[in-house]
Amino acid sequence: MESKTKLYIETYGCQMNIADSEVVASILKESGYEITEDIQLADVILVNTCSIRENAEQRVWGRLDVFRQIKKKKPQLTIGVIGCMAERLKEKLIEEEKTIDIVVGPDAYRDLPGLLENAGLGHKAVNVLLSREETYADISPIRLDKNRISAFVSIMRGCNNMCSYCIVPYVRGAERSRDPKSILKEVSELFEKGYKEVTLIGQNVDSYNWKDENNEKFSFGQLLEMVAQVSPTLRVRFSTSHPKDMSDEVLHKMAKHANICRHIHLPAQSGSTRVLELMKRGYTREWYLDRIKAIRTILPDCAVSTDIMTGFSGETEEDHLDTLRLMKEVNYDFAYMFKYSERPNTYAARHLKDDIQESIKSRRLTEIIDLQNELSSKSKKEDLGKVFEVLVEGYSKKSKDRLFGRTSQNKVVVFPRKNYNIGDYVQVEIIDSTSATLIGESVN
Repeated sequence: MESKTKLYIETYGCQMNIADSEVVASILKESGYEITEDIQLADVILVNTCSIRENAEQRVWGRLDVFRQIKKKKPQLTIGVIGCMAERLKEKLIEEEKTIDIVVGPDAYRDLPGLLENAGLGHKAVNVLLSREETYADISPIRLDKNRISAFVSIMRGCNNMCSYCIVPYVRGAERSRDPKSILKEVSELFEKGYKEVTLIGQNVDSYNWKDENNEKFSFGQLLEMVAQVSPTLRVRFSTSHPKDMSDEVLHKMAKHANICRHIHLPAQSGSTRVLELMKRGYTREWYLDRIKAIRTILPDCAVSTDIMTGFSGETEEDHLDTLRLMKEVNYDFAYMFKYSERPNTYAARHLKDDIQESIKSRRLTEIIDLQNELSSKSKKEDLGKVFEVLVEGYSKKSKDRLFGRTSQNKVVVFPRKNYNIGDYVQVEIIDSTSATLIGESVN
């Protein structure tokens, strides 16, 4: 029997990229490829890339150096760069790195079998055409995760927001929503296979907007409720929300269904209305705080996390202090924090100067991180003595005698294993915390 061509996929970047790699795996498995986790056995290496910040691309260039060494020993190896970096750099990738054989953007994954076949015959290929229709709705992704507990389900592709600093609309194209029937089918199949949690993902889930054949609009709130009704024992998460689009409807649906997790990731980016206008975010500081107030009112037990960017074009010390004040007022449970990194061809790169000194960016970022560490510590201390339902995801890194899982609020809890298994729901009382996790004892 002829052995199958072995495919190794390495993924960088956001949840969307993880979901895309699973679509790619499915497409290529249908064409006779076998997925391998051992890079040394691979006949084809695909690296799914991110362009959101410069250091994300630098990591990929570093990995390409490693792939080059493997190819020296195995000249027949095919190397492909897919995803956002492929879309941004296009032919330049092959020109700058001769070991790359194919370059494929996020909307051209259906062409991978043919492109890889041509690459095997010595023909390098680039397909970075963006689509206004492609959602891969008919493809059942092959889950590459190891725990078989939690899965990402893509509900839409692309983005229409055009924030001035962001490269996503240029590398992922215009927004298009996926048919809710196909989403429900995928979620139901995951539940039947034993998955306990799904995360609905999109660049901006709140702007999900499917229209049926009668032109009836289907909102994100309706989709969220439909998915929650698959089973009360299936946890439902979603990411990412956009402050300008987050509706009370979504919050009321969350309050109605206990299995929709009590965590919202609501990127603020800045606490200054002036900077938000320069960023073209589409909301003010006051609007953002109104959305936070709505969350606290409708979902009092909801955790809120955010993205904070410092050092954007023209950011003054007062703008920076506005961000620190916003963080204190909201009391974030967790945050992703980073320095502004100018991305080529964005509105900001073309029209706004990257004029904040690196030393000032670094100092401001340190102040933001220090404050968030305080807020995160405070958040964990407030959980002491409370009992949470924890979905067990795996063993603690330190000991097989301890398990870890997450609360509905997306906080990691470590507790003694006893007779519990991965995939169980366990009632856990919080007795202590470290900087990164809550420590608990099971109570059921």
